[in-house]
Amino acid sequence: MGLLVVATFVAVARIGAQRTAPGADGSDRYAAVTGALRDFTGKPIVWAVAFIAVTVGVGAITLLAVGDFGLPEGLSGSLLTVVYAAVGLMLTGFVFLGAYFSARGRGLGNAHGVAAGSFATGLVFLLVIAIQLLVGIVG
Repeated sequence: MGLLVVATFVAVARIGAQRTAPGADGSDRYAAVTGALRDFTGKPIVWAVAFIAVTVGVGAITLLAVGDFGLPEGLSGSLLTVVYAAVGLMLTGFVFLGAYFSARGRGLGNAHGVAAGSFATGLVFLLVIAIQLLVGIVG
């Protein structure tokens, strides 16, 4: 394991010596990186490919979990739990980002957006806990 760690550090140092980071020519590095990411995520094909990849991935894992493919029963249950967790994380992300961008779109700052997103996400978690206590949706 020690040799693996040393080899990783050597490889990273070698790659870092060969490449220059965006904005390393003296311009603002943050602006260069965010500009590159904005250009990359602004293309509709990126969003389409990401959506198809997530949809196919969740569908494939669900089929593996509920289908008769010769998987052990414990692994099938674990795969289904992974699907539930992934979908829950996506929904939580949508709630947080929706509230965040809603606050930012109304002219508020980043801190206000994070506060709105955290508040909305907390309300969703509170709702899930209340439903769990009333009807038992998990387990």
